[in-house]
Amino acid sequence: MGFPTKVQLIRRKTSEQWYINFPAAIAQAMEFKKGEVVEWVIEDKSQLVLQRNNPPKSGIKKTPQNAD
Repeated sequence: MGFPTKVQLIRRKTSEQWYINFPAAIAQAMEFKKGEVVEWVIEDKSQLVLQRNNPPKSGIKKTPQNAD
């Protein structure tokens, strides 16, 4: 399930600012913290990837699988 979000533009005399807000459900599921720094990566003209340099550790324990 996706979360449609509008791109907002604020024009000032000497600059423009573009905003994309995250729905609270996504921010909470991703465990974002206030002031966290993230990086946007352009994959192509239809995919913009948000990359975290310091993501929180996963709550899922990974167990090694035996190679039979």
